[in-house]
Amino acid sequence: MSTLFSPFQLKSVTLRNRIGISPMCQYQASEGIAGDWHLMHYGARAAGGAGLIIVEAAAVAANGRITPHDLGLWADWQIEPLAQINRFLKAQGAVPGLQIGHAGRKASCARPWEGGAHLAADAGGWPLIAPSALPFGEALSKVPAEMTGQQICETQMAFAAAAGRARQAGVEWLEINAAHGYLAHSFYSPLSNRRTDGYGGSFDNRVRFLLETVKTVRQVWPEQLPLTVRISATDWADGGWTLEDSVELARRLKAAGVDLIDASAGGAVPDAAVPAPKPGFQVPFGERIRAEAGIATAAVGLIADPMLAEAIVSKGRADIVLIGRESLRDPHWPLHAAQTLGVRQSFGPPQYSRAW
Repeated sequence: MSTLFSPFQLKSVTLRNRIGISPMCQYQASEGIAGDWHLMHYGARAAGGAGLIIVEAAAVAANGRITPHDLGLWADWQIEPLAQINRFLKAQGAVPGLQIGHAGRKASCARPWEGGAHLAADAGGWPLIAPSALPFGEALSKVPAEMTGQQICETQMAFAAAAGRARQAGVEWLEINAAHGYLAHSFYSPLSNRRTDGYGGSFDNRVRFLLETVKTVRQVWPEQLPLTVRISATDWADGGWTLEDSVELARRLKAAGVDLIDASAGGAVPDAAVPAPKPGFQVPFGERIRAEAGIATAAVGLIADPMLAEAIVSKGRADIVLIGRESLRDPHWPLHAAQTLGVRQSFGPPQYSRAW
Protein backbone atom coordinates (compact mmCIF):
# COMPACT_ATOMS: atom_id res chain seq x y z
CA MET A 1 0.00 0.00 0.00
CA SER A 2 1.35 3.44 -0.93
CA THR A 3 1.83 6.01 1.81
CA LEU A 4 2.24 8.73 -0.81
CA PHE A 5 -1.31 8.07 -1.97
CA SER A 6 -2.84 7.84 1.48
CA PRO A 7 -4.86 10.79 2.83
CA PHE A 8 -3.24 13.34 5.09
CA GLN A 9 -5.23 15.37 7.59
CA LEU A 10 -4.06 18.64 9.10
CA LYS A 11 -6.57 20.38 11.32
CA SER A 12 -9.94 20.10 9.54
CA VAL A 13 -8.40 19.77 6.08
CA THR A 14 -7.79 16.37 4.45
CA LEU A 15 -5.56 16.02 1.40
CA ARG A 16 -6.50 13.14 -0.93
CA ASN A 17 -2.80 12.26 -1.14
CA ARG A 18 0.49 13.58 0.19
CA ILE A 19 1.49 15.42 -2.96
CA GLY A 20 1.42 19.20 -3.04
CA ILE A 21 2.46 21.73 -5.65
CA SER A 22 5.04 24.21 -4.38
CA PRO A 23 4.32 27.92 -4.68
CA MET A 24 6.17 29.07 -7.80
CA CYS A 25 5.83 32.63 -9.06
CA GLN A 26 4.39 32.92 -12.54
CA TYR A 27 4.87 36.70 -12.91
CA GLN A 28 1.70 37.00 -14.98
CA ALA A 29 -0.52 39.22 -12.83
CA SER A 30 -1.65 42.74 -13.55
CA GLU A 31 -1.98 45.02 -10.49
CA GLY A 32 -1.78 41.88 -8.37
CA ILE A 33 -4.86 40.34 -10.00
CA ALA A 34 -4.96 36.68 -11.00
CA GLY A 35 -5.93 36.06 -14.60
CA ASP A 36 -6.54 33.38 -17.20
CA TRP A 37 -2.96 32.11 -16.98
CA HIS A 38 -3.35 31.36 -13.28
CA LEU A 39 -6.65 29.56 -13.75
CA MET A 40 -5.14 27.42 -16.50
CA HIS A 41 -1.84 26.78 -14.73
CA TYR A 42 -3.17 25.82 -11.30
CA GLY A 43 -6.28 24.16 -12.66
CA ALA A 44 -4.18 21.81 -14.79
CA ARG A 45 -2.22 20.66 -11.75
CA ALA A 46 -5.36 20.11 -9.70
CA ALA A 47 -6.81 18.05 -12.54
CA GLY A 48 -3.46 16.26 -12.65
CA GLY A 49 -4.11 14.73 -9.25
CA ALA A 50 -2.25 16.83 -6.67
CA GLY A 51 -3.78 16.80 -3.21
CA LEU A 52 -2.72 20.37 -2.46
CA ILE A 53 -2.09 23.38 -4.66
CA ILE A 54 -0.16 26.20 -2.98
CA VAL A 55 -0.70 29.18 -5.23
CA GLU A 56 2.34 31.40 -5.68
CA ALA A 57 3.26 34.17 -3.27
CA ALA A 58 0.66 36.91 -3.08
CA ALA A 59 2.21 40.15 -1.89
CA VAL A 60 0.68 41.62 1.26
CA ALA A 61 1.62 45.12 0.11
CA ALA A 62 2.35 46.67 -3.26
CA ASN A 63 5.93 47.40 -2.21
CA GLY A 64 6.31 43.75 -1.20
CA ARG A 65 6.09 42.37 -4.74
CA ILE A 66 9.15 40.72 -6.23
CA THR A 67 8.19 42.12 -9.64
CA PRO A 68 5.40 44.38 -10.91
CA HIS A 69 3.76 41.20 -12.23
CA ASP A 70 3.28 39.38 -8.89
CA LEU A 71 -0.03 38.30 -7.42
CA GLY A 72 -1.27 40.45 -4.56
CA LEU A 73 -3.81 40.50 -1.76
CA TRP A 74 -3.35 44.00 -0.46
CA ALA A 75 -6.79 45.14 -1.71
CA ASP A 76 -10.30 43.73 -1.70
CA TRP A 77 -10.61 43.93 -5.48
CA GLN A 78 -7.97 41.20 -5.75
CA ILE A 79 -10.15 38.64 -3.91
CA GLU A 80 -12.68 37.46 -6.50
CA PRO A 81 -10.24 36.50 -9.30
CA LEU A 82 -8.40 34.32 -6.79
CA ALA A 83 -11.69 32.93 -5.51
CA GLN A 84 -12.58 31.78 -9.03
CA ILE A 85 -9.36 29.78 -9.18
CA ASN A 86 -9.92 28.26 -5.75
CA ARG A 87 -13.43 27.15 -6.63
CA PHE A 88 -12.05 25.33 -9.66
CA LEU A 89 -9.21 23.72 -7.68
CA LYS A 90 -11.64 22.42 -5.11
CA ALA A 91 -13.97 21.12 -7.81
CA GLN A 92 -11.06 19.02 -9.10
CA GLY A 93 -10.49 17.50 -5.66
CA ALA A 94 -7.46 19.56 -4.60
CA VAL A 95 -7.19 21.65 -1.45
CA PRO A 96 -6.71 25.32 -2.41
CA GLY A 97 -3.67 26.79 -0.70
CA LEU A 98 -1.89 30.12 -0.94
CA GLN A 99 1.43 31.60 0.09
CA ILE A 100 1.53 35.21 1.28
CA GLY A 101 4.70 37.21 1.61
CA HIS A 102 6.71 40.40 1.35
CA ALA A 103 9.89 40.46 -0.73
CA GLY A 104 11.76 43.03 1.37
CA ARG A 105 15.11 43.94 -0.18
CA LYS A 106 14.50 41.48 -3.04
CA ALA A 107 11.46 43.46 -4.25
CA SER A 108 11.19 45.81 -7.25
CA CYS A 109 12.83 43.43 -9.74
CA ALA A 110 12.48 42.61 -13.39
CA ARG A 111 11.11 39.17 -14.21
CA PRO A 112 13.73 36.39 -14.31
CA TRP A 113 13.61 36.07 -18.09
CA GLU A 114 14.07 39.84 -18.31
CA GLY A 115 17.29 39.75 -16.29
CA GLY A 116 15.90 39.78 -12.74
CA ALA A 117 17.77 42.93 -11.70
CA HIS A 118 16.38 45.70 -9.54
CA LEU A 119 14.22 48.13 -11.50
CA ALA A 120 14.95 51.83 -11.52
CA ALA A 121 12.15 54.21 -10.66
CA ASP A 122 11.73 55.26 -14.30
CA ALA A 123 11.40 51.57 -15.26
CA GLY A 124 8.57 50.84 -12.84
CA GLY A 125 10.60 50.22 -9.68
CA TRP A 126 9.90 51.43 -6.15
CA PRO A 127 11.79 52.04 -2.87
CA LEU A 128 12.67 49.02 -0.73
CA ILE A 129 12.31 48.30 2.98
CA ALA A 130 14.20 45.70 5.01
CA PRO A 131 15.40 45.06 8.56
CA SER A 132 18.67 46.86 7.80
CA ALA A 133 19.98 49.17 5.10
CA LEU A 134 21.98 46.43 3.41
CA PRO A 135 21.62 45.62 -0.30
CA PHE A 136 21.33 41.99 -1.32
CA GLY A 137 24.16 42.36 -3.81
CA GLU A 138 25.05 41.61 -7.41
CA ALA A 139 22.16 42.59 -9.71
CA LEU A 140 20.02 43.42 -6.66
CA SER A 141 22.01 46.51 -5.79
CA LYS A 142 19.37 48.86 -4.37
CA VAL A 143 19.91 49.84 -0.75
CA PRO A 144 16.70 49.35 1.26
CA ALA A 145 15.55 51.69 3.98
CA GLU A 146 15.78 50.25 7.47
CA MET A 147 12.24 49.67 8.65
CA THR A 148 10.89 51.84 11.43
CA GLY A 149 8.85 50.42 14.27
CA GLN A 150 5.72 51.78 12.64
CA GLN A 151 6.58 50.12 9.33
CA ILE A 152 7.13 46.81 11.10
CA CYS A 153 3.70 47.04 12.71
CA GLU A 154 2.04 48.11 9.45
CA THR A 155 3.63 45.21 7.59
CA GLN A 156 2.49 42.70 10.19
CA MET A 157 -1.02 44.06 9.95
CA ALA A 158 -0.78 43.78 6.16
CA PHE A 159 -0.02 40.07 6.54
CA ALA A 160 -3.11 39.69 8.70
CA ALA A 161 -5.28 41.65 6.28
CA ALA A 162 -4.04 39.49 3.39
CA ALA A 163 -4.82 36.35 5.40
CA GLY A 164 -8.37 37.60 5.91
CA ARG A 165 -8.76 38.22 2.20
CA ALA A 166 -7.32 34.79 1.46
CA ARG A 167 -10.03 33.22 3.57
CA GLN A 168 -12.68 35.26 1.75
CA ALA A 169 -11.25 33.89 -1.49
CA GLY A 170 -11.75 30.30 -0.31
CA VAL A 171 -8.16 29.47 0.64
CA GLU A 172 -8.04 26.52 3.05
CA TRP A 173 -4.28 26.16 3.57
CA LEU A 174 -2.25 29.30 4.23
CA GLU A 175 1.53 29.56 4.05
CA ILE A 176 3.62 32.52 5.22
CA ASN A 177 6.75 32.95 3.12
CA ALA A 178 9.67 33.32 5.53
CA ALA A 179 12.36 31.88 3.26
CA HIS A 180 14.77 32.63 0.41
CA GLY A 181 15.97 36.03 1.56
CA TYR A 182 12.58 37.71 1.52
CA LEU A 183 11.47 40.01 4.32
CA ALA A 184 10.76 37.60 7.19
CA HIS A 185 13.90 35.55 6.45
CA SER A 186 16.00 38.69 6.30
CA PHE A 187 14.85 39.49 9.84
CA TYR A 188 15.94 36.18 11.36
CA SER A 189 19.17 35.74 9.38
CA PRO A 190 22.14 37.45 11.04
CA LEU A 191 23.58 38.08 7.57
CA SER A 192 20.88 40.59 6.70
CA ASN A 193 19.78 41.89 10.10
CA ARG A 194 22.16 44.35 11.78
CA ARG A 195 19.54 46.10 13.90
CA THR A 196 20.31 47.13 17.47
CA ASP A 197 16.72 47.39 18.72
CA GLY A 198 14.30 44.68 19.83
CA TYR A 199 14.21 43.17 16.33
CA GLY A 200 17.95 42.63 15.94
CA GLY A 201 21.01 41.19 17.61
CA SER A 202 20.09 38.12 19.62
CA PHE A 203 18.28 35.06 18.30
CA ASP A 204 15.21 36.02 20.33
CA ASN A 205 15.13 39.48 18.78
CA ARG A 206 15.75 38.36 15.20
CA VAL A 207 12.89 35.82 15.25
CA ARG A 208 10.50 38.32 16.85
CA PHE A 209 9.22 39.75 13.56
CA LEU A 210 8.17 36.34 12.25
CA LEU A 211 6.67 35.14 15.53
CA GLU A 212 4.68 38.34 15.95
CA THR A 213 3.52 38.12 12.33
CA VAL A 214 2.35 34.54 12.86
CA LYS A 215 0.44 35.49 15.99
CA THR A 216 -1.17 38.43 14.20
CA VAL A 217 -2.22 36.22 11.30
CA ARG A 218 -3.47 33.48 13.60
CA GLN A 219 -5.90 35.98 15.14
CA VAL A 220 -7.75 36.26 11.83
CA TRP A 221 -7.02 32.88 10.25
CA PRO A 222 -9.53 30.22 11.42
CA GLU A 223 -8.15 27.90 14.05
CA GLN A 224 -9.53 24.84 12.25
CA LEU A 225 -7.55 25.59 9.08
CA PRO A 226 -3.82 24.91 8.61
CA LEU A 227 -1.36 27.77 9.01
CA THR A 228 2.07 26.87 7.69
CA VAL A 229 5.40 28.63 7.26
CA ARG A 230 8.12 28.20 4.64
CA ILE A 231 11.57 28.79 6.11
CA SER A 232 15.12 28.61 4.86
CA ALA A 233 16.54 25.96 7.17
CA THR A 234 20.11 27.11 6.54
CA ASP A 235 21.79 30.08 4.88
CA TRP A 236 24.65 27.88 3.64
CA ALA A 237 27.01 30.71 4.62
CA ASP A 238 29.51 31.36 7.40
CA GLY A 239 27.96 33.30 10.25
CA GLY A 240 24.47 32.71 8.91
CA TRP A 241 21.33 30.91 9.97
CA THR A 242 21.75 27.21 10.77
CA LEU A 243 19.65 24.07 10.94
CA GLU A 244 19.98 24.13 14.72
CA ASP A 245 18.46 27.61 14.66
CA SER A 246 15.63 26.29 12.50
CA VAL A 247 14.77 23.53 14.92
CA GLU A 248 14.43 26.06 17.73
CA LEU A 249 12.45 28.43 15.52
CA ALA A 250 10.10 25.60 14.56
CA ARG A 251 9.43 24.88 18.25
CA ARG A 252 8.46 28.50 18.77
CA LEU A 253 6.39 28.65 15.61
CA LYS A 254 4.46 25.58 16.74
CA ALA A 255 3.74 27.26 20.08
CA ALA A 256 2.57 30.36 18.19
CA GLY A 257 -0.01 28.38 16.20
CA VAL A 258 1.83 27.07 13.15
CA ASP A 259 0.80 23.59 12.02
CA LEU A 260 3.48 22.64 9.47
CA ILE A 261 6.95 23.76 8.40
CA ASP A 262 7.80 23.86 4.70
CA ALA A 263 11.58 23.42 4.97
CA SER A 264 13.55 24.91 2.12
CA ALA A 265 16.97 26.59 2.29
CA GLY A 266 19.20 29.39 1.07
CA GLY A 267 18.49 32.72 -0.56
CA ALA A 268 19.86 35.02 2.14
CA VAL A 269 23.02 36.09 0.30
CA PRO A 270 24.20 35.74 -3.29
CA ASP A 271 27.49 34.02 -2.41
CA ALA A 272 26.07 31.14 -0.35
CA ALA A 273 28.03 27.88 -0.60
CA VAL A 274 25.11 25.79 -1.83
CA PRO A 275 26.07 22.14 -2.32
CA ALA A 276 25.56 20.58 -5.73
CA PRO A 277 21.80 19.95 -5.85
CA LYS A 278 20.69 16.34 -6.11
CA PRO A 279 17.27 14.72 -5.74
CA GLY A 280 15.95 15.18 -2.21
CA PHE A 281 18.95 17.24 -1.09
CA GLN A 282 16.84 19.39 1.23
CA VAL A 283 14.82 16.55 2.74
CA PRO A 284 17.13 16.18 5.79
CA PHE A 285 16.20 19.69 6.94
CA GLY A 286 12.51 18.96 7.35
CA GLU A 287 13.28 15.49 8.65
CA ARG A 288 15.28 16.86 11.56
CA ILE A 289 12.77 19.62 12.27
CA ARG A 290 9.96 17.07 12.31
CA ALA A 291 11.83 14.80 14.71
CA GLU A 292 13.17 17.42 17.11
CA ALA A 293 10.46 20.11 17.06
CA GLY A 294 7.52 17.70 16.92
CA ILE A 295 5.79 19.47 14.06
CA ALA A 296 4.57 18.27 10.67
CA THR A 297 6.81 19.09 7.72
CA ALA A 298 6.79 19.29 3.94
CA ALA A 299 9.78 17.99 1.99
CA VAL A 300 11.14 19.90 -1.00
CA GLY A 301 14.19 19.78 -3.23
CA LEU A 302 14.28 18.23 -6.72
CA ILE A 303 11.77 15.52 -5.86
CA ALA A 304 10.88 14.05 -9.23
CA ASP A 305 11.11 10.27 -8.80
CA PRO A 306 7.88 8.73 -7.44
CA MET A 307 9.93 6.08 -5.63
CA LEU A 308 11.86 8.82 -3.80
CA ALA A 309 8.64 10.63 -2.90
CA GLU A 310 7.15 7.39 -1.60
CA ALA A 311 10.24 6.65 0.49
CA ILE A 312 10.25 10.12 2.04
CA VAL A 313 6.73 9.87 3.43
CA SER A 314 6.68 6.12 4.11
CA LYS A 315 9.85 6.38 6.23
CA GLY A 316 8.48 9.32 8.19
CA ARG A 317 11.00 11.82 6.86
CA ALA A 318 8.18 14.26 6.07
CA ASP A 319 4.39 14.29 6.11
CA ILE A 320 3.94 15.53 2.55
CA VAL A 321 6.15 16.23 -0.47
CA LEU A 322 5.95 19.41 -2.50
CA ILE A 323 6.69 19.07 -6.20
CA GLY A 324 8.08 22.15 -7.91
CA ARG A 325 9.96 22.19 -11.19
CA GLU A 326 8.89 18.67 -12.05
CA SER A 327 5.27 19.79 -11.96
CA LEU A 328 6.10 22.48 -14.51
CA ARG A 329 7.37 19.76 -16.81
CA ASP A 330 4.52 17.38 -16.02
CA PRO A 331 1.22 18.78 -14.66
CA HIS A 332 -0.03 15.18 -14.33
CA TRP A 333 2.90 14.02 -12.21
CA PRO A 334 0.64 12.57 -9.48
CA LEU A 335 -1.20 10.41 -12.03
CA HIS A 336 2.08 9.22 -13.50
CA ALA A 337 3.43 8.56 -9.99
CA ALA A 338 0.39 6.43 -9.21
CA GLN A 339 1.10 4.33 -12.28
CA THR A 340 4.73 3.89 -11.29
CA LEU A 341 3.78 2.83 -7.77
CA GLY A 342 1.04 0.50 -8.95
CA VAL A 343 -1.70 2.50 -7.27
CA ARG A 344 -5.18 2.08 -8.65
CA GLN A 345 -6.30 5.58 -9.47
CA SER A 346 -9.39 6.93 -7.80
CA PHE A 347 -8.73 10.48 -8.92
CA GLY A 348 -8.12 12.42 -12.09
CA PRO A 349 -10.62 13.72 -14.65
CA PRO A 350 -12.88 10.97 -16.00
CA GLN A 351 -12.62 12.69 -19.37
CA TYR A 352 -8.96 11.57 -19.44
CA SER A 353 -9.54 8.03 -18.19
CA ARG A 354 -9.05 6.43 -21.62
CA ALA A 355 -5.46 7.75 -21.58
CA TRP A 356 -4.43 5.95 -18.40
